[in-house]
Amino acid sequence: MLVVMRRGARPEEIRGVVAAIEAMGYQAHALPGRQRTAVAVLGNDGRVDATRLEGLPGVLEVLHVSQPYRRASREWQEGNTVIRLPGGTTIGGEEIVLMAGPCAVESEAQLLAAARAVREAGAVVLRGGAFKPRTSPYSFQGLGERGLALLAAAREETGLAVVTEVLDTESVELVAGVADILQIGARNMQNYSLLKRVGRADKPVLLKRGIAATVSELLLAAEYILAEGNPQVILCERGVRSFDGAQRFVLDLAAIPLVHGLSHLPIVADPSHGTGARGRVLPMARAAVAAGADGLLVEVHPEPERALSDGGQSLAPDEFAELVRQVRGVAEVVGRRVAEPAEVGR
Repeated sequence: MLVVMRRGARPEEIRGVVAAIEAMGYQAHALPGRQRTAVAVLGNDGRVDATRLEGLPGVLEVLHVSQPYRRASREWQEGNTVIRLPGGTTIGGEEIVLMAGPCAVESEAQLLAAARAVREAGAVVLRGGAFKPRTSPYSFQGLGERGLALLAAAREETGLAVVTEVLDTESVELVAGVADILQIGARNMQNYSLLKRVGRADKPVLLKRGIAATVSELLLAAEYILAEGNPQVILCERGVRSFDGAQRFVLDLAAIPLVHGLSHLPIVADPSHGTGARGRVLPMARAAVAAGADGLLVEVHPEPERALSDGGQSLAPDEFAELVRQVRGVAEVVGRRVAEPAEVGR
């Protein structure tokens, strides 16, 4: 980090910046120039609060030489983080992982039908919300603990790993008792108390990008989890809001190669939430794999027209089977392969 002083900054102002940096526990080195002086912050571990320096007398601006998301960056770890799930599936390596299932767990029959269908088609992770945050308080909110029990039963029968959302700090332990992956939804991406809590959980975390969040903000949210000691973070591009009212969200596929360049963490795409329309899920799933996504998160319901949540963007089982067939072809073209389900009982 460099603190750039204004032209004509007085010596006492420069000394004041040096003293402030040293008071924060870091070393400071003044770099006099022809027109202005800069002060380098040495030993920066990514936790320097630039706002404490920006308002000091004589300071023009503070420049970040390294990324503020230190542990999430390629500077911290050059090689890709590869996360291993029960059963041997890996996320972040050569394989592309398909996570599929209903938006919300509605009943035992609905969930088991979805789990059997997505496994047969080629998914290796079952997604399903036991607890559902909804925009309207009158919408279906999920089955809660009963939904978790149904997810556990579906895993027992199909062998699929389970990813489900955790809404608050109080329920982390409860959800972690069932889930193989803890999901942080878009609305909670900057719920820092929750991020810190899952950072202390011994479970992989699927962190969704907020609906108005920048890529840098997504990586800083991941930094909260990493800083608490949990290295198992999976990022998720799920679409951001834009000025265009023709579609609910814009699935930012350019974020996928951008994140791969900036961070060692794996990133998956959610073409269901990213489009909000069943007819656009398949083409965007193909595009996401071509762009380098490490996996897909797809909503599949045995009867989408009767779904209690997100039926309009949910695929029927035969539509998901076609998606799997097509993304396998795309994966082969880009030199990767789609992960295959393990044998039940292994």
